[in-house]
Amino acid sequence: MPSSPQHAAPESGDLSGPVAEDLALYREKFRLRLPESLDDLHGPAQGVVELPLHIAWSGMTSYDMRNPRQRMGLYRTVLHEGLREDLPRYLNHDLLLQLWPVLRTLVGRTVRTVWEDAFPQLASCARAAA
Repeated sequence: MPSSPQHAAPESGDLSGPVAEDLALYREKFRLRLPESLDDLHGPAQGVVELPLHIAWSGMTSYDMRNPRQRMGLYRTVLHEGLREDLPRYLNHDLLLQLWPVLRTLVGRTVRTVWEDAFPQLASCARAAA
């Protein structure tokens, strides 16, 4: 189950033993899904996007990219549930950079940290928007 902003995962420095190991495995799950580069993200920036059930297993499967809430929902869902091969198909480099300052507050701490550690330009655009 993904971490949510309301129930953020504790930092690993606060934990020891099995809980720290579980958190490390959770982070590794997201790290292994990352693309090599943000430039690999060539997903749609417009139109209606249909997500497969292995990504959108618990809710909406169709997202209209003209609708800001649906666009943000699609990105949040793909970041949490998408597999490595899904990320380039459903995420768009330019749109991710544009959405990141708000999107980073909607994804769990683990997802946010993994993405910002791997791609410092995401953290930079968040700071620039603040």
